[in-house]
Amino acid sequence: MKTEKIIVIGGDAAGMTAASKIRRENKKVEIIVFEKSNYVSYSACGIPYFISGKVTSYEELIVRTPEDFLQRNIQVKLKHEVIEVDTTQNRVLVRKSDKTQYWETYDKLLIATGGKAFCPDVENRDADGIFGVSTLSSGLKVHNFIEEKKPKTAVIVGGGYIGLEMAEALLIKGLKVSLINKSKEIMNTLDPDMGLIVRKTIENLGVKIYGEESLLHFTANKNGVTGVVTDKRTLKADLVILGMGTSPNTAFLKNSKIKLAENGAVIVAKTQRTNIRNVWAAGDCATTFHLVSNQKFYIALGTVANKSGLVAGKNMVGNKAVFPGVTGTAVCKICSYEVARTGLQEKELKNLNISYVTTMITTKSRAGYYPDAKNIYVKLIAENKTGRILGGQIIGEEGAAKRIDVIAVALTKKLSLRELIDMDLSYAPPFSPVWDPVQTAARKLITLLSNS
Repeated sequence: MKTEKIIVIGGDAAGMTAASKIRRENKKVEIIVFEKSNYVSYSACGIPYFISGKVTSYEELIVRTPEDFLQRNIQVKLKHEVIEVDTTQNRVLVRKSDKTQYWETYDKLLIATGGKAFCPDVENRDADGIFGVSTLSSGLKVHNFIEEKKPKTAVIVGGGYIGLEMAEALLIKGLKVSLINKSKEIMNTLDPDMGLIVRKTIENLGVKIYGEESLLHFTANKNGVTGVVTDKRTLKADLVILGMGTSPNTAFLKNSKIKLAENGAVIVAKTQRTNIRNVWAAGDCATTFHLVSNQKFYIALGTVANKSGLVAGKNMVGNKAVFPGVTGTAVCKICSYEVARTGLQEKELKNLNISYVTTMITTKSRAGYYPDAKNIYVKLIAENKTGRILGGQIIGEEGAAKRIDVIAVALTKKLSLRELIDMDLSYAPPFSPVWDPVQTAARKLITLLSNS
């Protein structure tokens, strides 16, 4: 009897989680993982902290090596890039590091190619010193560039999570950091009033921010990038970090008959299966489902990649599992400041024609009399009349960001403001005021409901 062959394209969170699950569930199938870089199974989220020096070695970010997986009878082929998928004949075209190519057949296929840093097609975009930071290989390139070239000035293009985390890393490394952003406020996953707080905070740390400016092109010489040109100015730059967001790494699927969303993400069901019977997709290359908007959604996060990879692995060996979806929960940190968000923003609610109320409070992260109590800003959004919680955003220092998890649970379980207020949350002066800040925001917001 022929042994079933499963091919996994992509060797990071989603791909290796799925491969490991498949092997635990089925000892007989053949598993081959193709990874175009030098590394598999690593923490991409830790890359900015390696660049800053907080993590001293990139090896600390690697969870398991190809040798570890081989002991589990999972073949990992590094520097093997899949450049085409033929779903009619169940095969993939693989390009090796020496540029030779060959076809490999499969019985089942998982696409877990992740995302890539977005950059528009502008002049000098490929100049030395311009980096996206989405893989361990790219993180190593940034680290080595800083160590070898000793850049003095850095420009970050885009004010998202990677942009802010890299701003912190570069400040720690002693660089002069500027950031340009197309919107007025940074972090477009926050509402503008909360984005303003983040911008002021970042500026106080020494980052020069230029809002409402669009990238036109880069300037460069034979040694690499020399500047960033916007529609308003030219900024000197020895180093450029692309922080304009992540796009699905799916260009190789163009002629595969696999359905893609408008942004290029692979469209999947909650089982992670595509429109092709024996093909699944998971992680940053695939869509997911938003539990608040009840719509298809795209988000590039390690949590989603691991969970969706696990679900894909289960289903690929004949078990039944679903990934119910996400609320869009995310956190990031720059120096001592923490930023968190979950659920829908005001602009999204307006697009969905959902009537809502919102409030933003400023309070303390601990009892006010306790030493080192810091300001914490909490924004909460709820559906008008019903009081169902629709979203939340938090900014503060120590202990601020993880409070977003309370709101995420409320969103997942479709709780109301009253139910959040009645939650038995913990209290002690070193950790919280007697009313936790998220409950204080809920108490204020509930008075604004039309039926209150």
